[in-house]
Amino acid sequence: MSSDHSIENRGLWLGLVGVLIFAMTLPMTRLAVGPADAPQLSPLFVTAGRAMVAGLLSVPTLWFTGAAPLPLRYWPALAVSAIGTVVGFPWFLSLALREVPAMHAAVVTGLLPLGTAVVAALTFRQRPSLAFWLCALAGCALVIAFAWFESGGHWSRADGWLGLAMLSSSVGYVAGARISTEVPAQQVICWVLVTSLPLTLPVALLNWPGHPVEWSAWGGFAYVSVFSMWLGFFAWYRGLAIGGTVRVSQVQLLQPFLALLMAVPVLGEPLKASTVAFALAVIAIVLIGKRMPTQ
Repeated sequence: MSSDHSIENRGLWLGLVGVLIFAMTLPMTRLAVGPADAPQLSPLFVTAGRAMVAGLLSVPTLWFTGAAPLPLRYWPALAVSAIGTVVGFPWFLSLALREVPAMHAAVVTGLLPLGTAVVAALTFRQRPSLAFWLCALAGCALVIAFAWFESGGHWSRADGWLGLAMLSSSVGYVAGARISTEVPAQQVICWVLVTSLPLTLPVALLNWPGHPVEWSAWGGFAYVSVFSMWLGFFAWYRGLAIGGTVRVSQVQLLQPFLALLMAVPVLGEPLKASTVAFALAVIAIVLIGKRMPTQ
């Protein structure tokens, strides 16, 4: 019994490592693209480049682990997953973080787990309870109110980008989850990245920066390429596998709050009480929504 408990705890810690890596994605992406008044790497280069680096790392990984090529029946879902997680999410996130602080993005994207649950319910023809849909609507209303409040009473284009980033990620995650029921999730991530190389490699090389870029921006780019796009998934899915999906997945609720904290030392962004309050409210709604029954 103690051995089983130790394994579950190890899974919980691995899940926490994965969440911490993903939480750092927002401040590191902001560091890579830079603000509008001091731009660094272009959002297009960051999007294609991070997937290119992770894809090149995935090639030897699949070879050393002896992973067999995925059958053709998986390719449609693989393509959807690539469009959502390799192209859509990082592209829209990079565009948004050129215009808004990482803390702002952390609160808005904190609704991502609930958004993924909504997409999963629609895709797999599940029947969530009325309370689940009320939580989803309440979460959307809260994020809209936060965006309105932070933007001084007007709509920001960046919030539209963040909404599209969440939608892209949710669709991509659900498509990848379909394959992960039959193929190890780590292999699915690697195959998504490798099959995207014919697109991401030339786009990244063609958009290689032709102007001087600060080393901090390259550091942010290296992080989102190696950790956010690759190593983080290994820790996260391994944690889910050995610690239990239901138990370990709850750790993801900490992600927006961790992103807020990381933005302070990495970017020097001020931590406002209103931002923390909205973040905690989003976390609470996501927690309640994920606990609502689904048939």
